Amino acid sequence: MPVTTDDLTWFGERFAAISDNIEYVIQGKRDTVELITSCLIAGGHALIEDVPGVGKTLLAKSLARSIDCSFQRIQFTPDLLPSDVTGVSVWDREAGDFIFRPGPVFANVILGDEINRASPKTQAALLEAMEERQVTVDGTTRTLGPPFIVIATQNPIEHEGTYPLPEAQLDRFMMRLTMGYPARSKELEMLDTHGERSTFEDLRPVVHAEDIVRMSEIAQHIHVADVVKGYIIDIAEATRAEPDLLLGASPRASLYLQRAARATAVVAGRDYVAPDDVKRMIGPVFNHRLIVRPEAQMRGVGVDQILEGVANSVAVPGTRVAAG
Repeated sequence: MPVTTDDLTWFGERFAAISDNIEYVIQGKRDTVELITSCLIAGGHALIEDVPGVGKTLLAKSLARSIDCSFQRIQFTPDLLPSDVTGVSVWDREAGDFIFRPGPVFANVILGDEINRASPKTQAALLEAMEERQVTVDGTTRTLGPPFIVIATQNPIEHEGTYPLPEAQLDRFMMRLTMGYPARSKELEMLDTHGERSTFEDLRPVVHAEDIVRMSEIAQHIHVADVVKGYIIDIAEATRAEPDLLLGASPRASLYLQRAARATAVVAGRDYVAPDDVKRMIGPVFNHRLIVRPEAQMRGVGVDQILEGVANSVAVPGTRVAAG
């Protein structure tokens, strides 16, 4: 299905409406707001990792409130059970049969707050839902309707009482995002706007769930030239050959990079992916999938530094890569 100019205009209006709505609450973080919205459009999941108090949970809640769809928050704690996430079958005395009571994972937008505080068994309850958009309980598989996104938060500083996310689960997050501290001018604005009451209370939906589904369909049909696909593979292979990395990017990472680049292209109003779209998404898509060798860490080498070197070392295709 070719993407028309009307499709691009319609998409741009709704994407801007979502981003503007979120930025009414999360001030001075337009790039992060657009990244998490792009992640939703690309059909991925996002891990927001940063220190306490910078707005991780508020960002996720603001995205959910900007869309007229179902939302559930799961506060991950050490005593949380897998059935608390997926749901459970209970005996109905009147019906004389087991009745399934769905868990919070059956919502459209799920906030997994402090996901690393739950046990690995409970964390694993999300794996099937995140990858296959379905949940299997007591031998019965139930499909999760679109749109569907898991937004998880975690604090990278405090490790006591936490369980590090396994690589298999980290790989299922399309992007890892950080908030960072706001600029001085934006923090002054926050003192004015959030001083008496949170602007989040005034937030209202600006798009419907059906709009998100259509936006995702438009993004899926953005053209990716063969040379750009080759560029994505070259980047992934470069991480696998990088001597300072113990683990490079997986094939799933390559797929996610293409999907994220498509979302970036359509946000820019184009019906094709340019190499710059790919390059912009390398960090958010790859940074949580790579493992730096201990000896490289001792030399002060980090993932961001390695990814910058990889991006600069891989030859970039020609600037014009539109179809035809």
